[in-house]
Amino acid sequence: MAPTGPRAIATLLALSVAASACAPLRSHQGYVIDADLVNSVQPGVDNRESVLRTLGKPTLTGQFDEGEWYYVARDSRNLAFNNPQPKAQTTLRIRFDPNGTVSSIDRMGMEQVASVNPTSKKTPTLGREKSFFQELFGNIGTVGAAGAPGGGGGNGP
Repeated sequence: MAPTGPRAIATLLALSVAASACAPLRSHQGYVIDADLVNSVQPGVDNRESVLRTLGKPTLTGQFDEGEWYYVARDSRNLAFNNPQPKAQTTLRIRFDPNGTVSSIDRMGMEQVASVNPTSKKTPTLGREKSFFQELFGNIGTVGAAGAPGGGGGNGP
């Protein structure tokens, strides 16, 4: 017979809370792609206004010109307090010709996901490496000194 009582119930409750903390969290970010709507956009037929009415506002547009619209959808997963990891991504790129008519539609997947790994907690800089104390006390005596850049001593009227 299984023990019942406040201690057994508390132990069971603690175990269930601990087990639920390890459940993976799933999330969706960005555009919700409807295949029928995407397939209804036709190169050479549709223009900016009809694409805007059919698919809605793009996630982002081309940086240098308005000739490309991007619709981005990403599914991520993370466990407990870890950073989310992308599991699926779809990028829909719609290109327009100079008249505003759709010229091409491209679909891209996970190959567009970039992974940025910082090398350390220190920002790389060019030039001389200085210690913390050299940075802190390095300007003592140089501000306002004669002959130093921005100095105010010596040869004034």
